[in-house]
Amino acid sequence: MTTTPRPDTDPPEGTPEPGDTAPLPDDVPAPPARRFWAVRRIPAALLAAVVLGGAGLLLYDVAAVRADRSAMSWRHEVADALATRPLDDTVIVVGAAVAVLLGVWLLVLAATPGLRDVLPMRREHTDVRAGLDREAAAFTLRDRVMEVSGVQSVRVRVGRSKVGVRAVSHFRALDEVRADVETVLATGVDELGLARPPALTVRVTRPARKEGKAA
Repeated sequence: MTTTPRPDTDPPEGTPEPGDTAPLPDDVPAPPARRFWAVRRIPAALLAAVVLGGAGLLLYDVAAVRADRSAMSWRHEVADALATRPLDDTVIVVGAAVAVLLGVWLLVLAATPGLRDVLPMRREHTDVRAGLDREAAAFTLRDRVMEVSGVQSVRVRVGRSKVGVRAVSHFRALDEVRADVETVLATGVDELGLARPPALTVRVTRPARKEGKAA
């Protein structure tokens, strides 16, 4: 016995399967590609350990005092120092400066995304975010430049907003080599798919001459 599937149970043609990503329509602007936020496990673990240790030690001392036991010696010393030392004392000033620097450092970590080595890429799907490592981008562009005729060696440095290229050409005119390198780099940067294409800085020179030793 055969059965015919009902029309309302069949998904319409072109419907994405579960788990597939839906591409953005051409008339819909792409969402902004923001930088990736670092997890920062090490600073968070260190701060949690310090807070937990200090809170545990203070709680234990308070509980001991409530149990009619004497407080720890460090509490007496800290209380006496805070009561007798003036505010312009070197120890007080240094301790306050260290506390302020640690607080500013924690605020900077909390307010900045980090992961400076990851460049955000263009978003072509609604639920997909991608990033490209700066070192991988530099290797890719370096391979492209090495394919240019006349280029002997090249150094590529990829920053967040600029790509610096220093190439050495051992034949051909430098202007021609520079023009070909700029063309190759423009195509290569576009194919990287970065959300914010960096500016290009190209420098082409001749190999350094080796001076012979005098007889």
